[in-house]
Amino acid sequence: MNRSMRGKEEMMNMFDLEKFKGIIVALYACYDEEGNVDALRVKKLARHYADKGVKGLYVGGSSGEGMLQTAAERKVVLEAVMEEVGSELTIIAHVGSASTRESVGLAKHAESAGADAISAVPAIYYRLSPASVERHWQEMIDSTSLPFIIYHIPQTTGFQLQADLLAKMAAQDKVIGVKISSESTYELQQFKAIGGPDFLVLNGPDEQYLAGRSIGADGGIGGTYGVMPELFLKVESCYREGLMDEARKWQFNINEIIKGLLSFPSLYGACKAVLRLQGVECGEPRLPLLPVSDADHGRIVLLHKQIHEYTEAALASVKA
Repeated sequence: MNRSMRGKEEMMNMFDLEKFKGIIVALYACYDEEGNVDALRVKKLARHYADKGVKGLYVGGSSGEGMLQTAAERKVVLEAVMEEVGSELTIIAHVGSASTRESVGLAKHAESAGADAISAVPAIYYRLSPASVERHWQEMIDSTSLPFIIYHIPQTTGFQLQADLLAKMAAQDKVIGVKISSESTYELQQFKAIGGPDFLVLNGPDEQYLAGRSIGADGGIGGTYGVMPELFLKVESCYREGLMDEARKWQFNINEIIKGLLSFPSLYGACKAVLRLQGVECGEPRLPLLPVSDADHGRIVLLHKQIHEYTEAALASVKA
């Protein structure tokens, strides 16, 4: 049934879109000292975010190093998340991989594990036509009863999602939205216009969270949320209350932190090093992603201190 042939109320009855709106943390990968997936650390990290009050977790995406893990490892991660917080948070399982066969297998597993939705990038490495990407996504969509969220990140996949393909995908009942990680807020606004008011658009660039929200995003999914969830929750609450000057102040603080994180050879290595100082151990990122070197430890300590100060200020303002 085409989206244009039914009303918003019918669509809302099919899937609860509200559960996908707000701050959704892109969960980091968790490894033990030998570099193996550590289910216990996954659970502790998931619990850490649940206790912070975020809306949900995006599992197995870029921050989760899904493309660097085997299908079996990705299943272990999702199962651990579902066991720990599946009844409390919205869980979106990223199931994209290089092959359609593996992606479908991960999609079916996500449904059996109890995830709330699946999501996927276009297949990587090969330069694919829109028809190939459509078929890749469609195989996943048809393999489960779960809602599907497109993951648009052209700077890493090399695939630019065009308006005609987005419109065709958005017309399907089970395609409920798009996670847009391209840097153009104009493109975000255009995607929202194409999908319509009952089509979710989730902001990807963390440094533009407020910009994305103000131009039509329904929420966001981000990796740097993981080291400062309180600050993104603060921006979201200010935005919802119409306190735009206040929201901008907190977004600027966030961007200061993001600039610091990006000064390291690996964003994910930097984020894990900060989390370690926050008392949450995730291990090191999997190569070729680099850990923070001993020489850079001092800079990470300073960044951790800055995050702590901003977080304390954000929490104090809530209490006030």
